[in-house]
Amino acid sequence: MTLEELRGQDTVPESTARMQGAGKALHELLLSAQRQGCLTAGVYESAKVLNVDPDNVTFCVLAADEEDEGDIALQIHFTLIQAFCCENDIDIVRVGDVQRLAAIVGTGDESAPVDLHCILISNPNEDAWKDPALEKLSLFCEESRSVNDWVPNITLPE
Repeated sequence: MTLEELRGQDTVPESTARMQGAGKALHELLLSAQRQGCLTAGVYESAKVLNVDPDNVTFCVLAADEEDEGDIALQIHFTLIQAFCCENDIDIVRVGDVQRLAAIVGTGDESAPVDLHCILISNPNEDAWKDPALEKLSLFCEESRSVNDWVPNITLPE
């Protein structure tokens, strides 16, 4: 039996409810972070923030649609960002719907497309930012790591 088969034996209602809760928490966190002005969007912009001030980053979202799966450069960037986040104890998740993410974050200016393949959430100031959605997602990530799912996939709510 493979690891994937073992993971598939989870109780479906429990994992579905857990996934929906995480998706809702991510939605709330993105909106809250955007209001606070502590959201960084874009692979290159995120890499700059991670390089300059990794201690201030609290959460990372990697997003890719099916057509992005064949983009080798993007996948290499994802691998490097994942490694950096794991090394610096930054919780990280994957989302499979960039369009849904764009609807939540609301890019604002439609003439200039924004890269939403990587989104970082930072502390707005020196004090630890206490957001209930961030705490839920941190617990979700911790539970996922306990079953060797280092970068869990989250489905955003409709």
